[in-house]
Amino acid sequence: MQAAAELRRDLVLVGGGHSHVLALRMLAMKPIAGLRITLISPASHSPYSGMLPGLISGHYRFAESHIDLARLCQWAGARFITAEVTGLDPVDQRLSLAGRPAITYDVASLDIGSQPELDSVPGAREHATPVKPVAGLWQRWQALYERVTVHNTGQDLRIAVAGGGAGSVELVLAMAYRLQAKPVHFDLWCAAPDILPGHGARARKSVLAQLKRWGIQVQCNARIAAVSGSKLTLADGSQADYDELFWCTGAAPAPWIAASGLATDEKGFLAVRDTLQAMHDDCIFGAGDIAVQVNYPRPKAGVYAVRQGPVLAHNLRAVLLHKALREHRPQRRFLSLISLGDKNATADRGAFTATGRWVWRWKDSIDRKFMARFEDLPRRMQPHRHDSLPELQQASQQAVCGGCGAKVGADALAAALAKLSRDFPDHCAGAGDDAAVLPIATGIPVVQSLDVLRELVADPWQMGRIAALHALSDLYACGARPVSALAALTLPYAGNVMLQRELEQLLAGALHEFAAVDCLLVGGHSMQGAELSVGFVVNGVPMDRGGALLPKVGAEPGDQLVLTKALGTGTLFAAHMQLLADGRDVNAATAAMLQGNAKAAELAVAHNARACTDITGFGLLGHLLEMLGGARGARLALSQLPVLGGALEQVRAGIVSTMHAANMRSAGSFIQHSSSVDEARRQLLFDPQTSGGLLIALPRERSQALCAALHNSGYVEAVVIGEVTGLEPGRAAPIQLGD
Repeated sequence: MQAAAELRRDLVLVGGGHSHVLALRMLAMKPIAGLRITLISPASHSPYSGMLPGLISGHYRFAESHIDLARLCQWAGARFITAEVTGLDPVDQRLSLAGRPAITYDVASLDIGSQPELDSVPGAREHATPVKPVAGLWQRWQALYERVTVHNTGQDLRIAVAGGGAGSVELVLAMAYRLQAKPVHFDLWCAAPDILPGHGARARKSVLAQLKRWGIQVQCNARIAAVSGSKLTLADGSQADYDELFWCTGAAPAPWIAASGLATDEKGFLAVRDTLQAMHDDCIFGAGDIAVQVNYPRPKAGVYAVRQGPVLAHNLRAVLLHKALREHRPQRRFLSLISLGDKNATADRGAFTATGRWVWRWKDSIDRKFMARFEDLPRRMQPHRHDSLPELQQASQQAVCGGCGAKVGADALAAALAKLSRDFPDHCAGAGDDAAVLPIATGIPVVQSLDVLRELVADPWQMGRIAALHALSDLYACGARPVSALAALTLPYAGNVMLQRELEQLLAGALHEFAAVDCLLVGGHSMQGAELSVGFVVNGVPMDRGGALLPKVGAEPGDQLVLTKALGTGTLFAAHMQLLADGRDVNAATAAMLQGNAKAAELAVAHNARACTDITGFGLLGHLLEMLGGARGARLALSQLPVLGGALEQVRAGIVSTMHAANMRSAGSFIQHSSSVDEARRQLLFDPQTSGGLLIALPRERSQALCAALHNSGYVEAVVIGEVTGLEPGRAAPIQLGD
């Protein structure tokens, strides 16, 4: 029996910049056995800087100008974590994340870009919209565009852009082009004597002509000294009015880079050697705008990050495999292609300058070719013997044992539980026994449930949260309050250090949810296997002080059916596994799964619901049939079904969960519908849900009050989807579907 490959080291990529997406693609094409790669980014999509002006101008769609990091990681076999890094400890090799546990690394690479320098001008941070992060800029621009084009009151609007470099010029020209013929005036405020410092005079002349053509007022030698809610105060004391202000000035680094104690330049950017490693730390790399190569300082420009990508990939592989690293030699000059709003552009490199539509087509071709690398992803190569970590090559070749021999080692388990018991002192029993005394008084009914999930999301902290909420949902459907839980975990084969890291993340996620509802994790069982699975036995007692539980069966004819959460997780994650889902839709589906049913259950009890069930693996229809108990029917309005973004499109494309067919076989014959119903919505009745919502039956006179209370508690999708009926003689099926 061949021994399974164990995970031995963690490579963590912080940021989805140009260097990282290229490096990740290259590493995935030739995987390293025993290596786990994690990419951390605040958003699922990373903008390609070259196409951002075209996005603002309307020449490109969002998907054309952004790299879907969630999809790229799914293809690469890497973990994708949606989070903001807030700190770096190079001694303990830990990365602090906002609102969640830290991540430990063996090798880390930073490619988080830069941000406009706001703090040197009083009021700028409070009143200006920085061009980075692009997600914030895009959201602000969309709101502004709708305000001008849809809700325009007829009043003139003055938009100010602070900058003067290529980025600010491209931004103001793009906005002016998109809002042409609208009552909008633009001002470009530049502190330098001329715009486009570092560019040739002929290129500057062409750009100035385009700015004039679009009526943009260029103010040079005009340094902004302060910003209020509607006025700019200049260094000479004069003031200027504005309605919207976009900030595109000199670059600044994230403050946690300097706070880490790593060597930086005078501005706080990470100082790196020619190997792209930090000056005094071989395990930390830096690329893109956040790093400065001390021997070859260069301006902040995306072209340098793109050129660093192959060297970064080679050196990350080399440091992990104990091989020789390469040195990066950035070019002295690069071709600058400046978008001019409409489909014209200016090219500038040394003595060469050109402007015209053909330059834009040239630029467009270059940009689309770059983006095609991440849209048309090739088939990944399989690991080769020479691409194994040295630690793995030195490990025992004995096959991993089964039975109790497959348990997670006591040292890794004890260390993880000891740490978590400090973080969650009231909700984690540090001993982690296989059996425990439940803190439940005698004479009280006890509800117990067990649920186990295979890995659905690659982020272990989120996976722990989802598994806990999914297990607790069965208690909530009964109107029970959770009291205690036991864990049942299977972790992929790995060394003890990796196992401890994974345990900490998974159980910290679960404890995040258990602590929120005062549920004690009393212990459990952990073992190793071919793939991750996370499950919990949960115990609860009635929420109702009288000891009554919510029945699954008990709805009466005339009762209305309230669904608390949207459908579609099954089809969306099936699409994600096939690289067909948009990362934004996957993130929204994950957020839906992370919304627990505790408050919804409390409201169902408070509104005297007659019956309740949770929507999980059997889909809405399967669980509705259980609720009806064979003695009742129901009418559903398909148009009222709340649906997650992208789910209907995936179903129409034929993408469904592997459980979908079984759900149709078991429940499909119980429905009757006309030919006019939306087939995709009908198919969603069979879509298996993970951590789905509650389906609640209650008298009509209380249903709207329940919906209002659910909305006020954050269940914004909650809606009446139909009503319970009697079983009419001669009816072909108990479930009637309508639009």
